[in-house]
Amino acid sequence: MAHCIVDEAEAILDIEYAVLDKGFVRLVDYMGGDERVVQSARVSYGEGTKSYREDAALIDYLLRNGHTSPFEQVVLTFHVKLPIFVARQWIRHRTARLNEVSGRYSVLKDDFYLPAPGDLAGQGVDNKQGRSDVILDPEAAGTIRNNFETAQKKAYMEYAQLLEKGLARELARINLPLSLYTEWYWQIDLHNLFHFLKLRLDPHAQKEIKLYAEILLDITKKIAPRCCASFDENILSAVRFSRSEFEELQRRLQVNESGIMEGRDKALTGKALERFKEKIQTGRQK
Repeated sequence: MAHCIVDEAEAILDIEYAVLDKGFVRLVDYMGGDERVVQSARVSYGEGTKSYREDAALIDYLLRNGHTSPFEQVVLTFHVKLPIFVARQWIRHRTARLNEVSGRYSVLKDDFYLPAPGDLAGQGVDNKQGRSDVILDPEAAGTIRNNFETAQKKAYMEYAQLLEKGLARELARINLPLSLYTEWYWQIDLHNLFHFLKLRLDPHAQKEIKLYAEILLDITKKIAPRCCASFDENILSAVRFSRSEFEELQRRLQVNESGIMEGRDKALTGKALERFKEKIQTGRQK
């Protein structure tokens, strides 16, 4: 199995892609690409035995039918600078390997995330874990930003003073806020990266982590464009129906499993019906 070199990926190695006000993502290294997925799926064939179209069809078949192990042969390593509150969401994806900057060994930088005025909104009504679509008026947003910035500067000043007094770094850091930026090296295979992207590109995901996910996807498209196209077709932009939702779809189309047109008495109601309608109308899971 030949070593895979992807020219588009080579061209962006170590380039920083800015995210938020002070964050970034950069591709440190990669192993494999579209060809690696194809090669590992066709272990008995050599490179060049199939056409571009056939390779793309194989990738699509594998992803569509949940044959994910060939995608685990592709590995990407990123250097990411991100606020701690984003990192705490990110770390929920436990199928990766990472090494984070340590506040026990290093003096942490005076870098804090300050939301833009257009990102400040009240608590959502429908989305109980997120913000609403109505942003705060400029005066209220300005006041909140000033409060954030004042608290961040005060916290870092006190941190620096504790270090000057000789307090251990591991103790001096404990009052620093979640808006502080951290950095890590994050290595993940393509199968698990796709799972990360599916969740963090969802419309209900927090905006800040979604922006990082968008950059990760853009970079991954350079490495494995055919895999990413299949991911968009079969996972990211696809909608999964439950058994009862599928029965509702058949009822509305008046088609049963045999293809016979017929009416059905059973119908979805309440929240189940609302979820079904949103999937049909917007293509989104609710």
